[in-house]
Amino acid sequence: MIRIGMFILRLFFVFPVFFTLLKCNSKEKIIPLAKKGTLITPIISQKINEKQFLSQYEFFTGKLKDLKPNNNVYPYSLNTPLFSNYAFKKRFIYLPEGRKIIYKNEEVFSFETGTVLIKNFYYPADFRNENGEKKIIETRLLIKESNGWKALNYLWGDDQKDASLNYIGKQTMVSWTHTDGSIKSAVYNVPNNNQCKNCHLKGKDVNPIGPSAAQLNKKYAALSTQMSQLEFFKYKRLLVDSPEHADFPKFAIWDQEETGNLEDRAKAYLDINCAHCHNPKGSAKNSGLDLRLSQLDIRKQGVFKPPVAAGKGSGNLQYNIVPGRPEESILIYRIKSNDPGVMMPEIGRSIIHKEGVALIEKYIQNLNIYNLN
Repeated sequence: MIRIGMFILRLFFVFPVFFTLLKCNSKEKIIPLAKKGTLITPIISQKINEKQFLSQYEFFTGKLKDLKPNNNVYPYSLNTPLFSNYAFKKRFIYLPEGRKIIYKNEEVFSFETGTVLIKNFYYPADFRNENGEKKIIETRLLIKESNGWKALNYLWGDDQKDASLNYIGKQTMVSWTHTDGSIKSAVYNVPNNNQCKNCHLKGKDVNPIGPSAAQLNKKYAALSTQMSQLEFFKYKRLLVDSPEHADFPKFAIWDQEETGNLEDRAKAYLDINCAHCHNPKGSAKNSGLDLRLSQLDIRKQGVFKPPVAAGKGSGNLQYNIVPGRPEESILIYRIKSNDPGVMMPEIGRSIIHKEGVALIEKYIQNLNIYNLN
């Protein structure tokens, strides 16, 4: 009886110590009380760089909707941006103190851990007055962590005071006065988290799409009126491994004839709107179609290239691009469609970009098979 009593006494002292050690060694907080008939489950604490509200990052000062950059947050712009239902975009890059941008001549730049790329999608009430009243729809973040990029999306409220973390996407109606004075409207599709990742995939990894030397090689008044964006980042010693200015490549601006010939502008448009998927490491690599500006093989560009799979997506047409015949080209068939099973790009638009389609049609119409290399 004495031995049994001593055993019980030992349990009485050992068990509290055991559970106290468990509590001290745990990295997560086990807070919630279980409801009757349920198991107690630990809540995994939220990572520090995954905030519930956009304002919590403190990327901007003053009223959030004014998008006035804070310290270490730099605005930037692209020569030829991706079409997203005519939405305007304000882009910024957050570089923690001491972090750098690593220059690459043809590919998108490399960025150090802690960098955040910030893209805000908005509609001015009147496109003829870009700086007037506007409505911000969403803000997308690409956060560079030690193990790669993380894509997060923030959806703005109707009061335009803040934006909240959104994983599931949303459809919302937008309307505006267009550049020609007409009233336009569209269903704007805020992508879900998987759709964001799909567009940014390069191999198995998520990567940025826009910020390359050719895209940033221009002046942008929001950053500097005296020098190009590349020169600015170089002057600030934020851009490393870059060549002299004369060696910087440059994208044509798709809708400005003075920046390049028809082919230059058309290929710049296809590069930003299509090549993030249609490249050897993109999500559409199995198509064999490579629409990067750097691709020089005309068959890989789509000229007389048959589709991998015929049927609805190809419109029963034979080739991706038929020189001189845009109406017989699968590429035109798909970018002119709003059918979810046909349209390209698959994500990011719900209406046809008439001006962009006209550019690519004109480009194909003027392709001369006898002059192709």
